[in-house]
Amino acid sequence: MARILLVEDEGAIAQTIEFALRADGFESTHALTGRDALRLAATSAFDLAILDVGLPDIGGFALCRELRRERDLPVIFLTAHDAEADRVLGLELGADDYVSKPFSPRELVARVRAVLRRSQGGTPPTIAGGAFAHDPEGHRVHFRGQLLELTRYEYGLLAALLQRPGAILSRAQLMDRVWGTDSDSSDRTVDTHIKTLRAKLHAIDPGADPIRTQRGLGYCLQAD
Repeated sequence: MARILLVEDEGAIAQTIEFALRADGFESTHALTGRDALRLAATSAFDLAILDVGLPDIGGFALCRELRRERDLPVIFLTAHDAEADRVLGLELGADDYVSKPFSPRELVARVRAVLRRSQGGTPPTIAGGAFAHDPEGHRVHFRGQLLELTRYEYGLLAALLQRPGAILSRAQLMDRVWGTDSDSSDRTVDTHIKTLRAKLHAIDPGADPIRTQRGLGYCLQAD
């Protein structure tokens, strides 16, 4: 049974998270402040820490550094802010994941499981060429080292293309993999989402054009 250290100063949120963790078989210990968390960590070994960034005494980022002085503890940050600067700082500190409030407790538990699998020698994120890093378990894709903020369908399209870099996937194949039996969608839906996906890639690297249109055939991804 994995032991989780939860550091969250909002009682209602902490109760919800603890209930979800225990229902999924984890042992959870809750600390209201950063100092309480350091005292607990000094006497107990934890497998992962969930840290609220906005703690009243020690900020979550500073607490992460303190907790990792003795061992490489996997960390997931919780924050009420979705600012890019916060995400970048968290990732630079070596955060294993980053979740913005409000969030689904079940999704958080799924991310806990994914981080633990990776930290315990499970399947690492798959890398497709030098431009993309894909974490299928966390449903996240990095491009040129930056996390892409993707909708459900944008992620599905990019994940399908990343599975077979260089291979041409028809609109019908992409429709089947991403939309399934959704009868309200059409081939034009694929084109629309590819367009928004390209815009997000261009925002990171204006000179990049990794998603190529093959006229009359479909799309392919050049991952390098």
